[in-house]
Amino acid sequence: MSTKRTLSNTERHGILKKMLEDRRLEIQSKLRSLRETLPAEATEVKDAEEQSVDDFVQGVDFALMEMKSETLRKIDEAIHRLEHGSYGLCTECGVEIVEARLKALPFAALCFSCQQEEESRHATDREMRMMGSRLAQEASLIPGR
Repeated sequence: MSTKRTLSNTERHGILKKMLEDRRLEIQSKLRSLRETLPAEATEVKDAEEQSVDDFVQGVDFALMEMKSETLRKIDEAIHRLEHGSYGLCTECGVEIVEARLKALPFAALCFSCQQEEESRHATDREMRMMGSRLAQEASLIPGR
């Protein structure tokens, strides 16, 4: 006899919402911490090496803040989908996102297949932009242009 109990939709909804909200609070806390540790405008003169290191560290901090903000946006969208009954369904093709994917990435909006297609499109777009940039640079080197 199986003692495993299946969750009702209401229980599942509550668990998922709490998981997403906990993740949101964790990221908000990390963002707040990052903002607090960003150095204020320094008035002291630094040598070029110190300035370069500071610029690099600040750039990394800003990139982390941007990534965390993007994750917060995705979590908010997942909570919205949960509230409207579409959580767990791929926003692109409508198929159910496998449970293992949602456990690993609770704010996933795309099934694995659609996610791969989107990443492939982005990679192609990046390659095209880089190729266009290289062509523009080469064209600027041609005399008379």
